[in-house]
Amino acid sequence: MRILMGAQNCGFGPVSELVAVSRRLPGHGRTFVGDGVGAVFARRNPDAFDDVYDTTGMPPQARAELTGTLLRGSDHVVSVMDADLVVRAVVARRPVAMVDSLFSFWQLARPLERIRELCATMPRSSHAAADRHLADLSPHERIVAAHLLADHSVVQNFPGVMERAVELAGPGVGSRVRLTGGIVDVEGLRAVVRTAGPAPEHDLLINVGGFKNFLLDFDVNNDYLLLLHRWIPDLLRDWPRFRRVLVCGGPFGEGRERTFSAAGRQAHCRLLRQRELLRVAARTPHHLMAPGLTALHEAIALGRLPLAVHEQHYAHVFTMRALDGTLFGRGGCRFTDVVPGHPLPEDDLAGTSALVALAGRVREDEELYARYRRTFNERIEHHVSLTPAQQRQGVEELGKLLDGEPVHSVMTDVLGAARGA
Repeated sequence: MRILMGAQNCGFGPVSELVAVSRRLPGHGRTFVGDGVGAVFARRNPDAFDDVYDTTGMPPQARAELTGTLLRGSDHVVSVMDADLVVRAVVARRPVAMVDSLFSFWQLARPLERIRELCATMPRSSHAAADRHLADLSPHERIVAAHLLADHSVVQNFPGVMERAVELAGPGVGSRVRLTGGIVDVEGLRAVVRTAGPAPEHDLLINVGGFKNFLLDFDVNNDYLLLLHRWIPDLLRDWPRFRRVLVCGGPFGEGRERTFSAAGRQAHCRLLRQRELLRVAARTPHHLMAPGLTALHEAIALGRLPLAVHEQHYAHVFTMRALDGTLFGRGGCRFTDVVPGHPLPEDDLAGTSALVALAGRVREDEELYARYRRTFNERIEHHVSLTPAQQRQGVEELGKLLDGEPVHSVMTDVLGAARGA
């Protein structure tokens, strides 16, 4: 079976989930199409795909023509939170699975029944006509619409998911929502667990994820990164136990590697291939991470309890609130600990913009930065003081809360149903 694959171009979470799905489908022809950080991640993990088409910088018409050609040559489509690819697949009359790790996150400004009605009446004559028909939907509403339009809806378990699945059930749904556990690279994780490696190369891993999304960029709206650059040398000064630090993520790829030195200690910043990052995460004694769900699921699978660092965007705020009752949630860092009175709109774009402004304030204001540094150290101190039993308890409670059917089993059923149709 020839499968066309794509992922929402928003950090590394969606595309890393696509890679996890793709690696369990080696008997099929797997083609990736996408741009931005999604394409960067796909190129750095070429073993997950048979072909990679990077559309970064292509004119919209050329990109549409390429995607159309790839759709016509495909038997099935798998989209990880890329709503437009679902619409294009529906117009091209190709069966499509919508995979989603943030199913309960999407905010609706209009009644679900109105979105359902728009999906039911969406023209299939051309993508342009379908796109115009859905033009009034917000980006979040388009993702919910994609679930209604798709033949299969595959969602990762999280608080609020079951309630939304019940809401979506009804006329106009291609199939029932299939609930999965972590959408992660199971084979890569198993290989890491089986391999007893040498002594760790680093004392601390800081995983900042892909970072780049609809607002954030490496050189624009990058106050969070600039704050990180200011803080890392202070981390080295404050923590003699962390002599060798690895800071990994999208901002340090594509020739952006750098090294910080302070107090005779070093922090190396670079971007690793996914399975290399898993190997490092398994062997490094301490782990800080931006609170993305994929990285969290990977840590759980490795039996590690990481410390969440301050939020980059509004989805991180949503995640930390939903997990507030867990040891991971209670111990995590939040910007509101540093600036309690700063308004944080309950909206993806506005909330993310507010976090950018917060990071800028903290970086530029000496008093706020001192509070940031102090509270961060307090969180790290508490985290490294956890006993092995406490850490296991924290991992186990997350595992129970986020458990679900293995994603490869669900996708095998999905593709089997398509083949038998």
